[in-house]
Amino acid sequence: MTITLYIIAITSLISWFAYGKESIVQRFSMQPYRIHKHGEYYRFITSGFLHASFSHLLFNMLSLYFFGSVVEQYFKVVFAELATYYFITLYLFAMVIADVPTYFKQRNNSSYSSIGASGSVAAVIFVSIIFQPLQYICFYFVLCLPGFILGIAYLGWSYYQSKNANDHISHEAHLYGSLFGVLFCLVTVPSAFVHFANQLMNWRPF
Repeated sequence: MTITLYIIAITSLISWFAYGKESIVQRFSMQPYRIHKHGEYYRFITSGFLHASFSHLLFNMLSLYFFGSVVEQYFKVVFAELATYYFITLYLFAMVIADVPTYFKQRNNSSYSSIGASGSVAAVIFVSIIFQPLQYICFYFVLCLPGFILGIAYLGWSYYQSKNANDHISHEAHLYGSLFGVLFCLVTVPSAFVHFANQLMNWRPF
């Protein structure tokens, strides 16, 4: 099994076990107020292994399956036997970094709570886009666009929602998880950006 499949299996099992168990969700969800007041920093990680519904879990894990497999293959070429460690580092660091803006924004809001692996999954997706920006990505299997175009649109939408939405969805996690994926790639595989630029320069929309 690949590390992507291990993460999917672990996340699915934990989410399934915790589903409907409010005490577990409350104990391990992302609650900035409790982190701020009680130092429960573990929530930055544990919240990423819980999901609110089957559809929430399915969307994240399907995305991770398709894009994680691509990133793993590239990491094996670049990092050889260290590829697994780099992938785990990307995934877990993204989980934390993606929630930091939410923490500062909501740390005095005792009613705020969120769960899900969206920040980590967004990071993996954007690393995949850096490696192959012209690969078409289909949003809900309907709207299909080159990865770099859909990525730009996703960043814009996440930024807008983070400023205007009031739905307890951590749009900041989507935004900053994506940006962390780009930064991770820039630091660990700077040559990928030369490849990225060359692909865009040779791209023709028609």
